[in-house]
Amino acid sequence: MSDLVTGEDGKARCRWGSTDELYRGYHDTEWGRPVTDERGLYEKLCLECLQSGLSWALILRKREGIRAAFADFAPDAVATFGRKEIEGLLKDSRVIRNRRKLEAIIQNAQATVAMRDQTPLPELVWSYRPRKRRVPRAYADMVSLTEESKQLAKELKRQGFAFVGPTTVYSTLQAVGLVNDHLAGCFVRKEVEAAQRDAQRLFPSR
Repeated sequence: MSDLVTGEDGKARCRWGSTDELYRGYHDTEWGRPVTDERGLYEKLCLECLQSGLSWALILRKREGIRAAFADFAPDAVATFGRKEIEGLLKDSRVIRNRRKLEAIIQNAQATVAMRDQTPLPELVWSYRPRKRRVPRAYADMVSLTEESKQLAKELKRQGFAFVGPTTVYSTLQAVGLVNDHLAGCFVRKEVEAAQRDAQRLFPSR
């Protein structure tokens, strides 16, 4: 079975992005497209944290409810959450009711706010742009972590972040456009490449 599928719209896309409408929308319009703002990067880190050990489809289905429960992932608002809010979230069916993950989201908001006076989250994340590598032609060509994701995970932990292992961080790098893992031939790939060039101008080279 090919890892690239041509849909009814005549467009070739990564097979995972053709499985249902939810995945297709995320694949076509969001995954891999650069995210350069603090709120957006914080949200993507949190969603990848929540997804750990679960299906991404579950996160996508719950996403709007999760956003509502976490003040649209505004770091300043989430950073004020305390024991009362955590207990409320543990009873909230809109979210992933895992105490460690919920506490990590709050801790990561606090770390994001604390970083602003030194190296803001967008500047830090984008400073770990990975080296160019061969364009993946099949899922077998992809990796689950890189040296850059290991280093960034270590630095995020040093800054006070939780639930940010190298694999979770690599998934985040894929999601926010530092890595373009759309397969060769996927119609989104060239769009992401162009957007990456624009995004990289915002941040100095590491």
